[in-house]
Amino acid sequence: MTKSKPFNLLFSTILLLIFSNTVFSQKLEPKEREVIIYEPDHTIISKITGNDYQLYMSFPRGYSTKDTISYPILYVLDGIRDFDFFKSEHRKLSKMIEDIIIVGISSGLDYKNGAIDRTLDYTTAVDTVKDQKMEKNYSLPKDSKKTGGAGEFLECLKTEITTFLDKNYKTNNNRGITGHSYGGLFTAYALKNSDGFFTRYGVNSPSLWWMDEELLNKAVLQFTGNKIWDIPPTKVFISVGGKEGLSMVSTMIKYSLSLEEAEYENIDLKWHVFDDESHGSVLQPSLSATILTLYGKE
Repeated sequence: MTKSKPFNLLFSTILLLIFSNTVFSQKLEPKEREVIIYEPDHTIISKITGNDYQLYMSFPRGYSTKDTISYPILYVLDGIRDFDFFKSEHRKLSKMIEDIIIVGISSGLDYKNGAIDRTLDYTTAVDTVKDQKMEKNYSLPKDSKKTGGAGEFLECLKTEITTFLDKNYKTNNNRGITGHSYGGLFTAYALKNSDGFFTRYGVNSPSLWWMDEELLNKAVLQFTGNKIWDIPPTKVFISVGGKEGLSMVSTMIKYSLSLEEAEYENIDLKWHVFDDESHGSVLQPSLSATILTLYGKE
């Protein structure tokens, strides 16, 4: 006897629901803990960079492994410093923004190792003078540390950290990334080089002066020379404090204007100068603006 098409459709739907629930039930539950920030949810040991990365996670209200909902994910660089504020904003703005998972990423649990690792991972070209200063300031062996590791760190993000999170949590391929200072430099690098892997970028106080504006010059050349940029629809927020100094403000404005004047149809760009803010004081207002601009409900 041949089964009817409606029966086959119903049977297939039931199997799909069973399979989906089984897959999601294998995901990890959010960690319950009293300490909000200083205990990471996970540590990833990277074979690509040789560093260990601590992951600090914040989940939307209602996150459950018992349903089939998946969520956008936002990576916050300098996670141990900035994640606590993002977690607070995540809760405060929950009714104004999309439901998202936020992951703070750090390397090094103390100031010394954190400062060294972020300088290596977030910078886009080797600066031998900076390398020598780090070795001297932190009593490191000669030629033991090199700047300009952004390419390796981006690969680590894409193939090690993201792979781990996609396997264990209910993420989807709507990925964002944000950083401040060197982290802003790296975020600008990721925009230029990730080929649409990320679709939302918070480029805050970017150190575009690095190595005689090496990344800035490459980006401007790309923005002015290419009329079409073959990436998915992408949101970009760029900011700087008006009191951060000429090298920070002028390079950020040059970068933003070049991207704006390219008029890419698939890039939704907003940029802002926080007139009365310095490099330190601009951190919180720029991060608040980032999450609202990139994830605010229409």
